[in-house]
Amino acid sequence: MSLDLKKEFLRLLEEDEEFRYAVAGRIGILEILKRMDALEERMDRLWENQNKLWEEVRYLREGQNRLWESLNRLWESVKRLEENQNRLWENITKLWEEVKALREEYRKLRNYVVAGFSDLRSALGVTFEMQAASYLQLVLEQMGYGLARVERKFLVHDGDVIEINLFCEEPLVVGEVTLTVRSEEEAVREVSKLLKRIEAVVSRYGRRPVLSVLSVARATPEAAQKLRSEAEKHGIRLILGAEIEEALRI
Repeated sequence: MSLDLKKEFLRLLEEDEEFRYAVAGRIGILEILKRMDALEERMDRLWENQNKLWEEVRYLREGQNRLWESLNRLWESVKRLEENQNRLWENITKLWEEVKALREEYRKLRNYVVAGFSDLRSALGVTFEMQAASYLQLVLEQMGYGLARVERKFLVHDGDVIEINLFCEEPLVVGEVTLTVRSEEEAVREVSKLLKRIEAVVSRYGRRPVLSVLSVARATPEAAQKLRSEAEKHGIRLILGAEIEEALRI
């Protein structure tokens, strides 16, 4: 723009009010148009950002849905596991009930058989030694040795043949049976007799018996008291005939 033209333009702005308003309006419209263009650009960027935001939201929702699906599958698996565990515990409970019932039936059967032997002892000539063996068998079963077998045993010790009335190898058990003990002297003698048999068994098997038993069918009060004191002193279980009779009775 030439200098003269500029001067004329400035003069018109100062002197011509109508021209001045026309220029001002023109300048305002252009500024508005520029601002509108800038605003449109910002709106376009805003819409782009909003679209990106919605894409992120969509991805988040999809991820959340997948997470819920995984959690649902997990809870279903946990639910099935709990159901299987409950069924397992129910089966275990039923199994223990069966085992308990079988044990009870076995106990009743064992008592019945032992009692049957007791009832038939006179007719069959069953001796007190046999009764003592049956009772000892029952004692071992109650101790948890269901397969233990009580029998008579002969051992050679110090050149002598020793007869053991009641013997079990596993668990190791030694027992002596006698019919009558009338005095304290006889009581001491019977205990000494059993101790000799224990010594022979220890020498033969290299270990002490789990249980040592002295079974006496009948004893006077004096002899019974001595038997109890001697048995307690040497760790012997004393079994009197009355105890056996009571255990083998139905």
